[in-house]
Amino acid sequence: MSKFNVFIYNRILGLYYSAIGFAGIFSEKANLWHEGRRRVHYKLHKFSESAHGTRVWVHCASLGEFEQARPLIEKIRQEHPKYKIMLTFFSPSGYEVRKSYEKVDYVSYLPLDTHYDAKKFVTIMKPDLVIWVKYEFWYHFLRRMKVWGVPVILISSVFRPDQIFFKSYGSLHRKMLTYFKHIFVQNEESKALLSGLGLESEVCKDTRFDRVYSIYNHRKKFENAIAFKGDKKVIVIGSSWNEDADLIIEMINKDPFGGRVKYIIAPHEVTKDNISYYTGQLEKPKAIFSRITTANAQEYDVAILDTVGILSSIYQYGDIAYIGGGFNAGIHNVLEPAVFGMPIIFGPKYQKSEEAKDLLAHPEWQAAHTISDYEQLVETIQSLLDNEDKLQMGKEKSREYVMANKGGTDQIYDYLRDNNLLPEYTL
Repeated sequence: MSKFNVFIYNRILGLYYSAIGFAGIFSEKANLWHEGRRRVHYKLHKFSESAHGTRVWVHCASLGEFEQARPLIEKIRQEHPKYKIMLTFFSPSGYEVRKSYEKVDYVSYLPLDTHYDAKKFVTIMKPDLVIWVKYEFWYHFLRRMKVWGVPVILISSVFRPDQIFFKSYGSLHRKMLTYFKHIFVQNEESKALLSGLGLESEVCKDTRFDRVYSIYNHRKKFENAIAFKGDKKVIVIGSSWNEDADLIIEMINKDPFGGRVKYIIAPHEVTKDNISYYTGQLEKPKAIFSRITTANAQEYDVAILDTVGILSSIYQYGDIAYIGGGFNAGIHNVLEPAVFGMPIIFGPKYQKSEEAKDLLAHPEWQAAHTISDYEQLVETIQSLLDNEDKLQMGKEKSREYVMANKGGTDQIYDYLRDNNLLPEYTL
């Protein structure tokens, strides 16, 4: 690795910061990213002055990575209630949703990865242990903690041959990997790739399995959903984008299943426009979920979720799940419906989902099905509805898959405990 590589890295980050600042004029998300980093050092300093105790810093890129860190955060909180746990995000989609998360003591944006900001932020924070999640690799932060002897653990990571670490020009990023005290990867392929670089790692089950199992055990009950379902099958459409919506709307309007099915739909983003996208085109009796009561529930064939945060519990009322995003950048969370025992259908862009690939690798399970067009969608659902044994097989195997892969949180926690990385703090 050369100083030139660091120079190029710094230049790219500087250009990125400027581009985000400009984009903030037109984009609310970009503006949140930019404005959220103002005075982060000052705010952290005010917190740090009165924060006595062992300090654990958990960093996540966004909301998805937070869901992977969450079981471990809550395990540490349970076992070490006096610890000060600090949570940082790179993206507004994580910070804005979890800035009031009650299981940690402090939530912040991560400053831009410059030499100055990294040194100042870590100096003020004074972490005893750092846990980074999945895809976060920031040179100046990692180097600073290495120099000061702060242990940094990478969890839930996945490596692929096309990543920069394995390219001829990836020496700086390969150096970053050496700054981690320990790396937990999600599969054997990732372990083999790191081994090829001379780096040790440990395969660990995805902590999201523990998270969805916790959701299952603490699921909310909705009486209006029970009344809505009645004696019919329910298809839950989770996190649908417009491309998914077009297929779903066509299917509902054509009713190829002869009135045997009801639908609960959760748009990818619960906004007035996205809800209107459905209500304006659906011809079947439909209603906003919050307006459905036990008294009027049987009047409707379609319920559209208008409340954030309840989809993971709504899955308990479904028989089949359609997961959105498969015609965009990638599918939504497969594990949330799987823990409730549902066969799952999704579009062709599922390659970034390890669990989707796992389930598809066993077609005899009937637990996961990928489709590329309307005809395949209808055919897949029809085959499940017409064959109760196949439907039940899909339900049983999807839940069994989740149950068989729990335990990642305890594996990571046991490593931290056994290596004296979770010390008790005394004044």
